[in-house]
Parts: sequence; structure tokens; C-alpha cells
Amino acid sequence: MHSAAAERTDTIDPSLADAVIDLVLRGMWRGTQESVHRPLVDAGLAMVKGPMVLPTESAKQAAAQMLRVPAGSGQEAQITAVYEAFLPVNRKIREVCTAWQCRPDGSVNDHGDSVYDAEVREQLEDVHEAIQPVLRRLERLLADSGRYLTGLEEALDRFDDGDRQWLASPLCDSYHTVWMRLHQELLLVLGISRAEDEAREEQLVRGSHG
Repeated sequence: MHSAAAERTDTIDPSLADAVIDLVLRGMWRGTQESVHRPLVDAGLAMVKGPMVLPTESAKQAAAQMLRVPAGSGQEAQITAVYEAFLPVNRKIREVCTAWQCRPDGSVNDHGDSVYDAEVREQLEDVHEAIQPVLRRLERLLADSGRYLTGLEEALDRFDDGDRQWLASPLCDSYHTVWMRLHQELLLVLGISRAEDEAREEQLVRGSHG
């Protein structure tokens, strides 16, 4: 049973706030020590399923409340502009990750074709160049958001060192994993649902092609 503290997001123990936000942005923890996740489980903010620790609905609500910038504020308007610049690039990173995992004919990419892989890497470079100015704008508006560009660059370096998992694996802080956390934080900061997000991305992508 959830504790009363977990039922009301405004009464969550402040010492758990950073952990709650991290868990919600990541979507899950894997392989964490019990001493790390036990306080969240005891507070009704996390649940353990096998090797994974997942956020509860109370945790998601708490993170949304803690991250949301004031509606109608100048900060919200400025971050919304950054978010709308992010969305078309977001479409491109999905396409890059799909191309890395699957060939155009739908077959699995076994990475035996170095020319094809090099073409995907060039597409990834285009994405990385496009997202950098977007993230630098965000850094001026949102505390601690500089960690996203750092995380993307670290993942890219590891990928270029020959470790393929650092592009799209969910089991490490891969390029795609860091990107997904960035995306999730933008949605929570602005109070945007996934359905609204998908519709807005489609609108912006179509507009850029019009």
C-alpha cells in the first residue's frame, strides 16, 4: 500500500526528489543496489520487477509537478520555442536508429556492409550538428540541462571507438537513451502529453517539407 506521502506529490520527502526525477526520466533503473531504490519503494514511488525498478504513477505525477515550469510564463514560451526546434531533429534521430538496426529492405543490419554503416554514421553526424544549437539554447533556460549535450557527446565518442551499443542500446547511456531522457524532460517541463507531442511533431515536420 502506498504511503500518504506518496499519494500527495507536494508532501514527498525532499531527499527523494532527485531520485524520483531520475527514475521517471529514465523510465527504469536496471541493476541498482537495494540501498538506492528501497527508499523509493517504501514510499510507494517505485516498484521492483525482476532486475528492473520502475516508477509508480505517484512518482510520475510527482516528477511532472516538480519539473513543470509555470504555465503562461515567459520561461514556458522560451522553452516551447526550443522544444519546437527539437521535434524535427527528433524525427531524424529515430530514422537514424532505425537505419542502424534495419536495412532498407527490412532485414536486420548485421553490420557486414561498412559502406552502409558509414552512411548511417554520416546521418548521425547531421543530427548531432543540428541538436547542438538547440541544446545550447536550452542550457540558458533550464537548470542542469547541459548534461544532455555532454551525455550525447560521450555516447558518440564511445560509438566511434567501435562499441556499437552506444548508439541505440537501452542497456547503457547510449545516444538514443540520453535523447529519450531529454525528450521526456521537455514534455514534463511543458506539461505536454505524448499524443500532443506526436501531433505537434508531425505538424512541424510536414510544415518543414511544405
